[in-house]
Order: sequence, then structure tokens, then C-alpha cells
Amino acid sequence: MRMWYRLFKYVLIGPALLVTCRPRIVGRDLLPSTGPVIVAATHSAFIDSLLLCLVLPRRLTFVAKSEYFDRPGLRGRMQRWFFLAAGQTPIDRSGGDRAATTLATATSLVSGGGAWAIHPEGTRSCDGRVHRGHTGVMRVARATGAPVVPIALRGTERVNPPGRLMWRPHRVDIVIGFPVPVDQAMADDDLRSATDRLMIELAAMAGRPYENSYAERRPQAPTATP
Repeated sequence: MRMWYRLFKYVLIGPALLVTCRPRIVGRDLLPSTGPVIVAATHSAFIDSLLLCLVLPRRLTFVAKSEYFDRPGLRGRMQRWFFLAAGQTPIDRSGGDRAATTLATATSLVSGGGAWAIHPEGTRSCDGRVHRGHTGVMRVARATGAPVVPIALRGTERVNPPGRLMWRPHRVDIVIGFPVPVDQAMADDDLRSATDRLMIELAAMAGRPYENSYAERRPQAPTATP
């Protein structure tokens, strides 16, 4: 799968994203070049994770909703292969033990010195706001002691509007913030407030309003409409 990740990044997908998005990166040096790290990014478009994998030098492992991995038939198998090859791992958004298993996988990855990436909102924002984040990002940070690097993406919703398959050329800015240290002695009650502070910072970096409610999960099947 590592070979496919590099092939997607440098040959099959990366060059097209570079031409379409013309990404400008602010704060590139703030992402640690080695060692355990958690990347927490805003989420407005399907291409967000692909773009971050392209422009950041670290090999990122993202979480993606389990529905992408569970669809039946040949198309479902091909989709599952694509997401795994692109460095993504499934997360069950229904909560409980299944979500805990995914967070345990992320903890193992980060503890081994890897770079784990997540959109704490859990789904794409469709209203232009940065929404309340889920606490998984801080749970993994507490368990590993890894810093959390906030990243705001600006303009990806113009390239890849919700419900649209085709990309539209538009400049994208990627703003990387200072790593946020996390206290491993943090109590469970503090995970919520720490996550809220992270999301408020992401909203400020993105230049978007913060909404203290979870983003609505809307089924949005891509179409070929231009």
C-alpha cells in the first residue's frame, strides 16, 4: 500500500490537484518532520484529505467514515482498495466500542512515531462554519503525548462543492498553526473543553465563524454535474 500512496501522490492524483488548487502553504515549518504527531484539519470538501496528503511531506494516515469501506459489490471493493491505498483507515461514527477500536488503531500508529490526521468535525461542513469537534483527537493526543497541529484549508469547497464530482480550478490556502501540546494527565472532563479550544482556533485560522454544534451529516452522492 505504501507504493500506491506514493503513486497517487506523485503521479495519479497529485499533479492534477496541484494544477487545480495551486495551493499556497503558510507555516510549512510548523509541522514536525519526524516523530509522533496528530494533524487536526478543517473539513469543507471531499478533496481535503487528498490535498493534505499531497502538500505535506509526512506520510499521513487519515480516518474516513466506515461507509466508504463497507459498500457492496465490485464498486465497493474498488472504493475500499482506493481508500486503504491512499492511507485512510475506517472509523465507525456510531460511537461505542467500534469507534474505540479505531481510536486504538490511531493511538498505536502515533505511538510508533507516525503522523495521524483527522477532521475533528467528523463530516464536511456545508454551511461555511467550523463546527464543534469530536473528542477523539484529544483522546489520542492524551494517550500518546503527541502534539496536535491545527491546519485550516481555505477554498477547497470552491474546488469540490458538496455533491459535485468534477473539480473546479480555484486557489487553495493551507494554513498550518503552532503545535498544541496536550497534558497526558488531562481528566476526562477536560477533553471536551480542550477540543472546543482547538476548534475555535481552527475557525480563526480559517477565517470562518465557529458553531458550537455538530455538523449535520447529510448523504451527498457525488454527481457529474459541472
